[in-house]
Formats: sequence, C-alpha cells, structure tokens
Amino acid sequence: MRNLLGRPAAAIVSLVAAATCAGCSSGTSGSDSADASPHGAPSPGATAPSSSSPFAPYVSATTASDLDAAGTPSAYNLAFAIADGSSCTPTWNGTHAIGDAKVKQRISALEASGDATLRVSFGGASGKELAETCGSASALADAYAATLDAAGATEADFDIEGDALKDSDSVTLRSKAIALLQKKRTGLKVSFTLPVMPSGLDTDSVALLESANDQGVNVSSVNIMTMNYGTSYTGDMGDYAITSAKAAHAQLADIFALSDRNAWRGLAVTPMLGTNDIDNETFTLSDAAQLRAFAEKEGLAWVSMWSTFRDQECSSADTSSDDPLANCSGVQQSSGAFGNALAG
Repeated sequence: MRNLLGRPAAAIVSLVAAATCAGCSSGTSGSDSADASPHGAPSPGATAPSSSSPFAPYVSATTASDLDAAGTPSAYNLAFAIADGSSCTPTWNGTHAIGDAKVKQRISALEASGDATLRVSFGGASGKELAETCGSASALADAYAATLDAAGATEADFDIEGDALKDSDSVTLRSKAIALLQKKRTGLKVSFTLPVMPSGLDTDSVALLESANDQGVNVSSVNIMTMNYGTSYTGDMGDYAITSAKAAHAQLADIFALSDRNAWRGLAVTPMLGTNDIDNETFTLSDAAQLRAFAEKEGLAWVSMWSTFRDQECSSADTSSDDPLANCSGVQQSSGAFGNALAG
C-alpha cells in the first residue's frame, strides 16, 4: 500500500491464533499430523475456530480518526514505523519520534476503545524500512524492539514492498534480526504484508518468506495486499481478491509445508477500499461482503483494509480538501461501512 499522511502501504495479525509450532513433532501427544506445521510456518492454535477471521484494519499511528472503531476491530495495525532518513533510528511515518507524547496518547486511546490488540506495522511504501538503514542484525533487532516497547505491542507486521522487497541484503538482515528478537521475546507474533497478483506472490515475495523460514523466524501469518494489479486487470476486485488468495494459499502450503487448512489459517487479506490509484480498480461494498464471506468459509487468519481514515464518502470534488486516495473512499457509502462489511 502507500503511506498516506503521506500515503498507504498494506497489511495485519491478531489472529484467530498464532502460536507457531516450533518443537512440534508427529510424536507429540494429541497432535494432528495432517495439520502439524514446521518451525517458522504460519500456524494457528489448535482451539481456534476455523470460521473465525478477526478484523484488523490499518490505522494511522499519529492521527486519530472517528472511523477507527467501525466494525469493532480485534486488532489495529499501526502504520507505519520507518527509519529516520538514512539512520537506524525508528520513527512513526518519518515525522514523529517513537516516544512522541501525542502518539502515546493516540495509542492509549486505541487501547481504551475496546479489546483490540495493537500490532506495529514496519515499512510501507514510503520512506526506508529499518532493514535498509541499520548496519547489523543486532542493531536492527534493537530498533524493532524499541518501537514495539514504545507502542506496548507484542505483534509486529512487516509491510515490505517496492525497492525494499528486491533488496536481498536487507531481506536477509531483516530475517536475522527478527529471529534474534524472537529468541528474546518468545511470544512475539510476526506477520509479513506483501504485494500479490491474481497469479499469486511474485518471486521476490517468495524469496522473502523462504529467507524468514531459513533463518528460523516464527511466522504467524502472511498478509496479501489485493490491490494495484495494473491497468490490464479490468475485472471485479472482489473476484481478484479471492483468486489472489487461492494462489497465495497454494504457495504458503508449499513454502511452509502446511496442510490445506493451516495454509488458509496462516493467510490474511488486505484490500484497498473504494478507489485506487489505478483507475479501473474500485473495491466496492459488495466486494467487501464477498471477501468477508470467503474469509469465514476458509477460516483466514484475519481480514484488514487500507484504511480506517478512508472509510467515508468524499464530501468534495476538490482533491485538495478531499483526496479519495488519502482521506476518503471515492465511492458512495455511509461512514464506516467498509469496516462493518469486512468485520462481518
């Protein structure tokens, strides 16, 4: 997605589960060998109902919206933590220090709004992800840890796209840093948010997941950004989201050696609500209902959207005051309608 405020990026977790199965074996008492998952694979807890797919929208880490609570989210993805310029210092959106008092007030208000957990989303489409600027895995792990502590979060999402996704050195460094961090914080849940096409994840995204798996990262879920396919894709965005999910599901099953069920339960989906910066891509309320029904049928890890602050009808045709790619959806709707539809 793109970093708006700025612009958006994509991504999510709070899962119906997310305890990975490091240390599980076919000889473990009470295990189901058909659903057992290898070290590092997305894997929900055994008691998680297969029909449960929490709603976890992206929210601004710096600016409150009256629409944040629409759909009663189970988790919030705080967007975005990125590097301060070319340094290894984390910031919120490149504009606020991680300990900024206003951001802390913002986080406290989100926590007080219900039972939702908080997930820090690192990366996005703007600025530098910390793996591109930190010089070592230990320094990078410390930067991630400091950000999580500032937010009081135990879940981390890594929205990796654009040049960062093609930078193999930073991909490897990130995997090593996350593995280090999870050794110190055994309860840390990690998700990756990645671009997707109706044909599935591209080779760079697959390489990133293989890198995480090789380094022993425990991955709770993989969140696909069902958007920005290109001008040649002129069909229905709800259908494309489901087609993309089915293709990614097969890839997750292969990469992590997952059963069919656990591959679904390790997959999350994030559409861009309403209009997109590609003219023919409009994700409607009907598409949202279609995706929600699919998520419940397959038992997806979670469903998200970019983003809460866009979940309202534009009130002006003047994009200097109402930009459908920044603070409204560009389609006819009631405020919070996409959140309600995607939450089910």
